Amino acid sequence: MWHLTGDPVRKYRDPQHEPLPDGDPDGDALAAAGGGRHDAIDRLIDHHGPDAVCAALAPLLTAERMARVEEVLAARLGSVVPVVEDVYDPHNGAAVIRSAEALGLQELQVIETGLRFQAARGITRGCHRWIDLVRWRAAAACADALRARGFRVLATTPHAATPLAEVDVRAPVAVIFGNEHAGLPAATIAACDGAVALPMSGFTESFNLSVSAALVTSHLAMRRRAHLGRTGDLDPARLARLRARWYALKVRGAVGVVERAVSRQTRGGVATEPQSP
Repeated sequence: MWHLTGDPVRKYRDPQHEPLPDGDPDGDALAAAGGGRHDAIDRLIDHHGPDAVCAALAPLLTAERMARVEEVLAARLGSVVPVVEDVYDPHNGAAVIRSAEALGLQELQVIETGLRFQAARGITRGCHRWIDLVRWRAAAACADALRARGFRVLATTPHAATPLAEVDVRAPVAVIFGNEHAGLPAATIAACDGAVALPMSGFTESFNLSVSAALVTSHLAMRRRAHLGRTGDLDPARLARLRARWYALKVRGAVGVVERAVSRQTRGGVATEPQSP
């Protein structure tokens, strides 16, 4: 679940004293890769399938809205993933979300070794609904899971040997951004496959966290799309699920609408079955 707030004051927590979610006995992954929540809409799609959900909701959407959904889906990029660790300021958290969604990225991963990730509601302006959030308690577990999906995982450090322009985008790439005050801890950097530095031409030694994330992901997304020769790269199954979810988000009371539509179809199918003599 997203934590939206307007309060920028944060306190560190001990991750050992926070209850673990069901199905996470080790406390590493706080959400399944590719989807940061599992809410009523997700359960609806699980139960009826994305095609049935879309069929039930499409009559309630305008042609323009459905066309817009298709336009955004076609440009959705899953092979560039920003990762942030222990974001202190909820305004920065919100800005990272907003930039990622605006760039057409589908996923944001957050590492919460000391701080629970939060986002200021007034800055997200609802864009948090359209992307997936994946939470982790350990940077190494996050990096390992991304590598298992074919990603190269890079840390951002001020004096890295590899400049941003030389990052290899022939394979999926994830970039980890550190805390506003302390940057990335040594253990996180060690868990990565390499490090990347942003070019700095002024006296200022670093960008704001959200600015860094926007600059890096914008650059990598542009180059990754050029390499792919298309704007989006999500597989058909993920596209179908996102389409169903986005339809549901655009229809008030979507869960009830779908359940009633499926129920009517079921009753109709039973009524038309031939009767035994």
